[in-house]
Amino acid sequence: MQTSTSTETDETIGMTGGAEAVIGRETVAAELTEEGGSGHRKHRLTRAEKRARKQAAKELAAHTIDKKHAVRLFLMVAPLLVLVVLFSYLPLFGWSYAFFDYEPPIPLSQSKFVGLQWFEMLVQNPAQLQQIGQVLMNTFAMSMLNILTSFLPVIFAIMLNEIRAKWFKNLIQTLTTLPNFISWVLVYSIAFAMFSSSGMVNELLMNLHIISTPIKFLDSPDQVWLKMLLWNLWKGLGWGSIMYLAGIAGIDPELYEAAQVDGANRFQQIIHVTIPQLMPTYFVLLMLNISNFLNNGMDQYFVFQNAFNMKYIQVLDLYVYNVGLAQNSLSLGTAISMLKSLVSVALLLIVNWLSKRTRGVGIV
Repeated sequence: MQTSTSTETDETIGMTGGAEAVIGRETVAAELTEEGGSGHRKHRLTRAEKRARKQAAKELAAHTIDKKHAVRLFLMVAPLLVLVVLFSYLPLFGWSYAFFDYEPPIPLSQSKFVGLQWFEMLVQNPAQLQQIGQVLMNTFAMSMLNILTSFLPVIFAIMLNEIRAKWFKNLIQTLTTLPNFISWVLVYSIAFAMFSSSGMVNELLMNLHIISTPIKFLDSPDQVWLKMLLWNLWKGLGWGSIMYLAGIAGIDPELYEAAQVDGANRFQQIIHVTIPQLMPTYFVLLMLNISNFLNNGMDQYFVFQNAFNMKYIQVLDLYVYNVGLAQNSLSLGTAISMLKSLVSVALLLIVNWLSKRTRGVGIV
């Protein structure tokens, strides 16, 4: 009779399935009659024991659900990981060209293996070393100017947020964000139409008799770094402020209400609430900018370069392009690009270590 009762109980509880069924069987088994000799005795669980068993069943079921949820999340991220491998890690096979004397269209397998010859050439050739020194100076100057002006999108985002007229705020944000979607080729076309020797600005100044000869805005080696910085700010200021606007929207309104209760005006609320809340986002982006210290991009400098400003506008990315394709030395260009990537990774690790030491958090 006991066997029949146990079987029926297991079947009834088994319909619920999962971890709760297992714990249920143990609970029922504990409550079943303990037969011994001529009498029957029942051992009933206390309420505390029943609650503990139910809680254990819930935790076990939740753990099973968490595993399934983690698998679903991984499957959602898997396509992105595949793309990262295909477009970020698989191309690293191209670093092998730096160890061969490669000349297209000869296959790499038939090219001569030269080992570290191209890396030695970078430090043994005085002319090459001098040119690389000037290129690094240009790269450091451009990157340093970009880092020093990295706070401007924060200020611009705060100013946009303080505009009360919604239509005017949307208009300003649209006009300042649109240049980001314009290619550098079109930007140079605009610059040429406005600032060339026969452009609109020179024509206007000459018609007003302010100048007698055209000013060489584009084909002059003077203030090249400053000009490139101003064009970069014009193109990216509005776009760079979007992330900070999102950060401002995520600030808890109760912080502003508490500041108002303490008698803070709008400027004091910006100083003591808005800016401190934006600092974590700013520091993360700043660390990424520092890690990309050697990566200025090539498009901007490629379209603005000419024979007059080549000495001061040629950054490392543009130099790699000119060496690899213009001078048909793909192996040397690959060697320079390889060193640049390794230095960038080292800078990222150093900045992340300093951030952990000073702020307690990092990005890696």
